[in-house]
Amino acid sequence: MSSYQFPEGFLWGAATASYQIEGAAEDGERKPSVWDSFSATPGRVLNGDTGGVACDHYHRYEEDVKLMVQLGIKHYRFSIAWPRIIPDGRGAVNEEGVDFYKRLVDCLREHGITPHATLFHWDSPQALENLYGSWQSREMAFDFADYVTAVVSRLGDRISHWMTINEITCFTHLGYAVDKEPPHAPGTRVSSLKQVWQTSHHALLAHGLACQAIRTISPARCSVALVDNLSVTVPIHESPVHIKAAKKAFHTCGENGGIIFPALTGAYSPALLEQLGVNAPDIQEGDLETIHQPLDALGFNIYTGTYVRAADNEVGYEFLDLPKGYPRMHMPWLNILPESMYWGIRHISETLGREDLPILITENGCASQDEVNVKGEVIDTDRIMYLRQHLKSAHRAVSEGYPLKGYFVWSLMDNFEWAWGYDRRFGITYIDYPTQQRIPKASFDWYRECIRGNRVV
Repeated sequence: MSSYQFPEGFLWGAATASYQIEGAAEDGERKPSVWDSFSATPGRVLNGDTGGVACDHYHRYEEDVKLMVQLGIKHYRFSIAWPRIIPDGRGAVNEEGVDFYKRLVDCLREHGITPHATLFHWDSPQALENLYGSWQSREMAFDFADYVTAVVSRLGDRISHWMTINEITCFTHLGYAVDKEPPHAPGTRVSSLKQVWQTSHHALLAHGLACQAIRTISPARCSVALVDNLSVTVPIHESPVHIKAAKKAFHTCGENGGIIFPALTGAYSPALLEQLGVNAPDIQEGDLETIHQPLDALGFNIYTGTYVRAADNEVGYEFLDLPKGYPRMHMPWLNILPESMYWGIRHISETLGREDLPILITENGCASQDEVNVKGEVIDTDRIMYLRQHLKSAHRAVSEGYPLKGYFVWSLMDNFEWAWGYDRRFGITYIDYPTQQRIPKASFDWYRECIRGNRVV
């Protein structure tokens, strides 16, 4: 245990997302996404930042692939921008947009790096928001499936690892809200909790239809995954009574019962449906069968968790607030709970009953208050501490026989951090935005050594 060695064949990678790094918002016939519109709206994004330029990855991807080679990763997770491929959301395919991803993927493959493509990481076409309100409409799921078909038919000869949708909770439950303006993401004020749950149901349906489309159209054998940031319940300590409580609480923590449960088990959690009552979404005949597609892997994004203990109440558990002095990284929600990595993996296998399903950590990382010192270095030992503890937790899961197969750090580079703009830095590479200079941080060198030794350093 002391060497924290991972098994041979463990996948080491890094992750990014299209709107956060690409820039070139008007290049190559791309049309606006909902994030272009949201970030251009005064007061929505900190400091008025937008993703218009971001890391200029669209023009600098070759430089960024060289960074990956320097890092030593053999796997890279990125996302494809729907508005680059089908600018109007439906209809004509923009081959110039497709060509960018062909160039990127060819460059990756030339350097021995396997591409893992996420088909949706929040940047949906503004045209579909104008047409029918995006995820409020069931039509969105079918337009998404058509977009997926267009992508896979053109890139399926180059890409064999597909991820359908990233973090459904974040663009539905954080984008649509009752009686208040959703502060975090593009979306709409709606009049009932039922309408919010309907948006995530439509996203689940989109995932299911996308799985079917990929398997129908792919010219070669491929791997299909869903990526979810499930809310992890962690027992306050590992005694049988608190472990039982954490497993029970997993059903109703965050949106688990209505997102990861139907995706992996084919049914909404009964505990959640009882809690929602009349606010449960409308589910048409055949929806759950479509949503519950066979998967080759689950992408698990993990940053923090929630402590739980057994309680003498109706449900048998209670969620615990953290004390004021509890340590966190440079985000209000980014409390340091490394054991959430282990417990999330364990919940997938045990609480959801999916011992058969290989797991990839598709995002794990933190925002730090990075500064360039007089030597031109970024010494982010706080990020190294955070990542090291989480990788130790991942190693525990592997050593106990849970099917964790790989790890993608978030993120390869600093980027547009959504409503926080460029104020919060999650990268292991520092981006000097005025010059677009890339400066590998101390955490970059540390992670490179982990990869080189296939172990936690």
